Parts: sequence; structure tokens; C-alpha cells
Amino acid sequence: MSLRFSIFRPQLIPTLFMLILVPVFAGLGFWQLDRGAQKRALVEIQETRREMPVLNLDGSVPQFEAVEHRMLSAKGVFLTAKSIYLENRKHQGNRGYHVITPLKMEGHDRYLLVNRGWVGSLAGIGDSPSTDLRVNGFAVVPEPPAIRLGEGLGTTSSQQWPYFTLEDYSVWSGQQVYPFLLLQSPKDSHGFVRSWVNKPVSDGMHLGYALQWFAFALIVGILWIRLSLIKRSSRGLSE
Repeated sequence: MSLRFSIFRPQLIPTLFMLILVPVFAGLGFWQLDRGAQKRALVEIQETRREMPVLNLDGSVPQFEAVEHRMLSAKGVFLTAKSIYLENRKHQGNRGYHVITPLKMEGHDRYLLVNRGWVGSLAGIGDSPSTDLRVNGFAVVPEPPAIRLGEGLGTTSSQQWPYFTLEDYSVWSGQQVYPFLLLQSPKDSHGFVRSWVNKPVSDGMHLGYALQWFAFALIVGILWIRLSLIKRSSRGLSE
């Protein structure tokens, strides 16, 4: 009668794959955990800054890091001729435009870009008031598209754009602008339809991805152990 047992004898090629894949998968898992922690920190910053008092920009404008997500207030004149109209923006299922207009503030050498809200048709915009207005809103940075084709929108002559970036606008207009965009408050008496939707920021997706990468690392490790176990029998050894 022979007894069967296993000998742990790692093989070269499976071991090489294990030494490469396990650290890579584990590293990706920890990276996703770190991304989740960054998202949680961002949510805390947003909630804290949205509760802060309104910051008046009539004087000097602080660095963007100090005003991001804060409610700001500025006084100036809209330059309608330099407006940009973002296409295919939806409101209650209807397609239209977001109107972005620079605000010229007295004593400032840069322009403050303001997203004044949604309109269904450009024909109904009319002229902006030529007098000083008080504008309130949250400071944000417009997100560029994941894929940009061509040289960007800074060289186009059209005022109707599919997306918006501060860099493209600065090139297109020839103006210096502040490194953020103001989402005009719905409480302002002037402007268009302003129903801003705050995208929920959650770390759940990153946690799920982290668990997947850790699972892949565990599977590779288990497969390596299984491939390293060679079955033997006592009869075979005695022979």
C-alpha cells in the first residue's frame, strides 16, 4: 500500500508570473483605496466651504485653492459680445445652451467667467444689462472632455461650443481670466434658468475596484501554490 502526499516545489515560470502579478494587483488595490480616501477628503472640503460666509471679490481675488467650492460675490459689467454658448445642455429633458459670459470687475485686470444658466434658444437671450450687477455663485473649474480632437476650440470663430475649458476661452477671447468659473446662484434676480446639480462624490466605486484587485492578487497566489504542489507516493519514493 502506498501513501500519497504533496511536495512543495515552486516552478520557475509560475513563480515569475506570481512575483510580477501579485505586487501589481496589490499595488492597484492600494491605489484605489487611496483614491477613495481622496474622494472622502474632497467631500469634506466641499461641505465645509459651502457653509462658509460669502466671499466678496470686490477687492483682491485670492488664490483659487482658497475659493474653490465657496460662495463668491462680485460686482461688474457683463461683456455679452464675448459670451460662449455650450451646446446640448439639458433642462427637464429639453436641449438648450449654457450661457457663459465674462464679468468685468472694476480695478481688476482679469475677467471673471460666469455661467449664467440655461436657455432653450439663443433667440431669447437678449442683451445683458450694461450697468454694474452683483453676481453670486460657487467657484468651480469646468471639466474638459476625456478626448479632445483637433487643436481645441481656441482657434474657432464660433461662439457655440460643445464643451468649455478656461484655456480655450483665454486663447479665443484674448482675455486674461481667473482660473475658475462662477456658477451663478439661482437666488440672483437676473440671469437664466439655473438649476445646478451637484454630482454625488462617493468612494464606493474605488472600494469595489480595490477589492477586485486584491482578489486577483489572491487568486494568483493560490494558483501559484497549487502549481507548486507536486503529488508523490511513498511507493514511488521507495522505488
